[in-house]
Amino acid sequence: MGLLTIGAFARASRLSPKALRLYDELGLLPPARVDPYSGYRRYDPAQLERARLVAWLRRLGMPLADIRAVCELAPEAAAREVRAYWARVEADTAARRDLAAFLVDHLSGKDTTMSSDHPTLGIRYAVLSDTGSVRESNDDAGYAGPRLLAVADGFGGGRHAGEAAIEALKPLDAGVPGGELLSALEEAAHRARESVSALAASDPALRDVGTTLTAVVWSGSRLGLVHIGDSRAYLLRDGELFQITHDHTVVQSLIDEGRITPEEAASHPQRALLLRAMGGGSAFEPDFALRDARAEDRYLLCSDGLTGVVPTGEIRRVLASEDDPGRAVRELVALANRAGGPDNVTCVVAHVAEQGALTSA
Repeated sequence: MGLLTIGAFARASRLSPKALRLYDELGLLPPARVDPYSGYRRYDPAQLERARLVAWLRRLGMPLADIRAVCELAPEAAAREVRAYWARVEADTAARRDLAAFLVDHLSGKDTTMSSDHPTLGIRYAVLSDTGSVRESNDDAGYAGPRLLAVADGFGGGRHAGEAAIEALKPLDAGVPGGELLSALEEAAHRARESVSALAASDPALRDVGTTLTAVVWSGSRLGLVHIGDSRAYLLRDGELFQITHDHTVVQSLIDEGRITPEEAASHPQRALLLRAMGGGSAFEPDFALRDARAEDRYLLCSDGLTGVVPTGEIRRVLASEDDPGRAVRELVALANRAGGPDNVTCVVAHVAEQGALTSA
């Protein structure tokens, strides 16, 4: 069989000609031949298997950058990547399902106390912040308490912005009823923004001050999450590590669009440019989520001083192997510094357990 026109190939692969042109531009599915005069694309029938795989993965909702990586793998390795991707989707879907159920009950005027059949849970926690090996001062701030965990990475004015944002959240550590988690987090986020704005207005030298903020608040066996910027939250559950926040950066938007790969993002000249933050002229659009906690879950909140230099596999290893949160944060900070420590690094680690286990520990 000879080469197929783009129209025939589109029908056979169930991809539109528009999608095929985009995948060509991204190097995901280049045609076998391009006419040098007309620019018309022709495809080899042997490319249909890859094209159909791309179509199936797109139906799963997988980002183009991830699809490109999967397509380059051997079948067994590709299957593992698809399995891992779907596990992340299911975790995110579960969190969204809980939020949707809460909102349906709330809007219907039902009781939204969010009771749980699971035993009430608590956490063991630790926090550590370090200047790193290159910076002269530490612009990060971190906090860990029995109900509140938070990390903030300030910019434009030292650590003052991060500290101001976390200070606005500290009343939540006194406890929040489960049915009020989202509203309490939203109010606290706006207080944090006002604190950062007041700081910027207090001194002309601080007019560009701002901060990221990633925080979780516990209530029984539920937790609420607020996130803006490129600090991150991770969950280690059943041996699998999930990133439960999404970076609000220029490079992440390029990854999502399939324009660059995660590997290319690491050296991208705009890798530190935020699309959302508290202050600094960035958009104030925090993400909020509700999640179910389970005994033996382990959470990590961290600034990009960790994730920028320490591979995800090493982070998973430390969280899985260290039974003491204090040792875990020390090891994670040490890994960042052994990798050059180019930025401040702050880590908060929390281990979830039933209250009885915490009392006897």
